[in-house]
This record gives sequence, structure tokens and C-alpha cells, in this order.
Amino acid sequence: MHLEHAILGFLNYGPFTGYELKRVFDRSIRHFWPADQSQIYKTLSKLSDKGLASMDIVHQDDRPSRKVYQITDAGRTQLMEWIRRTPEVEVVREPFLIQVFFAGLLPDEEAIQILEEKASEIRAYIENLNEVTKVGAQGDGQKAPKKLQFYWFLTVDHGLWMMQASLDWLEETIERIRRGEYVDGPAVLDPPRRRRDG
Repeated sequence: MHLEHAILGFLNYGPFTGYELKRVFDRSIRHFWPADQSQIYKTLSKLSDKGLASMDIVHQDDRPSRKVYQITDAGRTQLMEWIRRTPEVEVVREPFLIQVFFAGLLPDEEAIQILEEKASEIRAYIENLNEVTKVGAQGDGQKAPKKLQFYWFLTVDHGLWMMQASLDWLEETIERIRRGEYVDGPAVLDPPRRRRDG
């Protein structure tokens, strides 16, 4: 259902083809809500069937016809109702933490290697999010009102905060393993809480 609302949100800005929507997704919300081309086309068809979006076929002489979708009044009403709704708390499933949970079965150096590989992935992800900010500041975002841009970039800020917190935890965890904290007793009972600077 969230993909439907994300698509309605973009259609509220203007008409798009499925191909154009995929490009918009990749340049804006992929860091927290990725969608592949087939999902987008399937959802556009559902929205059209429900009367939340309409579709026009635009004929082209030198290439295949384009299916252009736009939001309907019913779609706009549903979008605004959804934005105003208090979101449910979602259960988070994190496969990596299952690995960490059982990593005590491994030699410390092997566990550290897994953690370091994850830390490298997160550093690359942070770098990618910083690129999203740069591209957005220089690209299509400049055509949008500043208030909309502000709220768009709040989602990037959220991603950066979450990823930085994960990276901080990984780096500290690696040091705790290297210090052999588990040798002195059950570190689980009183884990250190490192305050973020600033």
C-alpha cells in the first residue's frame, strides 16, 4: 500500500510515465523506499483500476506510444488522508543482527571481519546519501518550492543519522571485541551508551 501512496505523491506533482517514475524514485526516495520497474507498472495499473489515477496514451511517430498517468481528484483525496494519518509502528527485521547474535560461535577475528565488511558497506551508503544531497541541490529540486525541498531533504537527513548511528555502533563493537570485554563478565547487562558529539 505504501508504494501506491508514494506513486500518488509523485503524480500529485505532475503526470509521469512508468519509466519516468522509476527515474524519479531512484533520484529521490530509493534510500528508504526502492521500487523496481515492474512494481511501478503494476501499481500504476492498480491505481488506474481504482480510479485514483488516469492514463492517457500519447502516440509518437518515431517510437512506441507512451502511457502517461496523472492523479485524479479521488487519488488526491486519498493521498492527503494518508499523509495526515498517524503511521503504525512497524516491526523491524534485521538479518544482520541475527548474524551478530550468533557471532559468538566464531573466532573473534572472523566476527570482526564480518563487522568491518558491514561498516564498509555503510560508509559507502553514507557517501551515496551525500551524493543524493548534492545532486538534489543542483538538479530538478531547484524547480520545486523551497518548502517541498526542505521536507524532501529531511528524509536524507534521517538516512544519514541512522547510517551514522549504525556505523558508530559497529566501530565501537569492533573495539569492544578487540578489548575482550566479554572475558570480564556479561557486558550485555550494562552496555555503554556513547553520546553523539554536538
